[in-house]
Amino acid sequence: MQFALTEDQIAVRDMAREFAAEKIAPFALKWDEEKFFPVDVMREAAALGIGGIYIRDDVGGSALTRFDAALIFEALATGCPTVSAFISIHNMAAWMIDAYGSNAQRQKWLPRLCTMELIASYALTEPGAGSDAAALSTRAVRDGDHYVLNGQKQFISGAGTSDLYVAMVRTGGEGAGGVSTLVIEGDTPGVSFGANERKMGWNAQPTRAVIFENARVPIANRLGDEGIGFKIAMAGLDGGRLNITACSLGGAQSALDKSLAYVKERKAFGKRLDEFQALQFRLADMAIELEAARTFLWRAAAALDRKDPDATMLCAMAKRFGTDAGFEVANQALQLHGGYGYLAEYGIEKIVRDLRVHQILEGTNEIMRVIVARKMIEGAR
Repeated sequence: MQFALTEDQIAVRDMAREFAAEKIAPFALKWDEEKFFPVDVMREAAALGIGGIYIRDDVGGSALTRFDAALIFEALATGCPTVSAFISIHNMAAWMIDAYGSNAQRQKWLPRLCTMELIASYALTEPGAGSDAAALSTRAVRDGDHYVLNGQKQFISGAGTSDLYVAMVRTGGEGAGGVSTLVIEGDTPGVSFGANERKMGWNAQPTRAVIFENARVPIANRLGDEGIGFKIAMAGLDGGRLNITACSLGGAQSALDKSLAYVKERKAFGKRLDEFQALQFRLADMAIELEAARTFLWRAAAALDRKDPDATMLCAMAKRFGTDAGFEVANQALQLHGGYGYLAEYGIEKIVRDLRVHQILEGTNEIMRVIVARKMIEGAR
């Protein structure tokens, strides 16, 4: 186990933190209010190696570890969890191409994905298939050297702006074994997009439906063999769960930092707020919860890097614990700010709104419990 960061890891984390402080944090409230998707800023981040964090270096990736990625996404999220979370989704989609694509596919897409010249989205969820992802119904039927796609994906981050969609589609029978993975270019005829969803948070990235109406996608765009798409999707989600947990911790840490500054300045009943023991205890508990979640995240990331047999379970555990803790800390920070916490200009209510969805996406926290319970029961047999 790793309880101390190396010099390289500290440098990577600090680089991401400085970028977040300079390029993201000053504009986060404006992006949220205007529902602006800061693609140019994300490309600046990609120039630092953040567009392909754990992509192999022969195609321009940084070839870092999942542990390194957790440090980076937490640091970026101190500036804005929404922007950090989208960069994590882009990295997840790119990793699927790197891990399961042919060399020709890797060379075709990954160099431009690593620079974020191309933006990628992950397309699994459907209107009728969320937690039960194996029940997806988007159909891909072979026609010569193409698949003809019909169906719809729902809640797709970046939809309408992204250039590529790594999508899970049904090429075979029912269940997980009938799912395959296609890389679909956004300008493919027959691909269209729903309206940008009006959301509680995550306003600095678009969320739309992706609609396929007789869209023709080359068979050459399939990742791996037919029938392994569900496996690819789940493998991607192991890392995605770590990333979104890191984003929760970064947002919550920012909220805690804002709270510490506030209680040092605000007075009530003749004393500064930080002189009240009840509030000191609350701040201490917030810090303890974050540190426990961070330690858990690091353990799960190290397990995934080692390809430990229990990595999937640890990723699910860390996601459930870390996203719950992150939201609760942010919510406590809002409470500490009193009425000011409810005002947009202080930035706390935005963090609360952004972090709430982390308990839902990349597998709801109820599904994380299902994964853990299944692994426990299997191990007891």
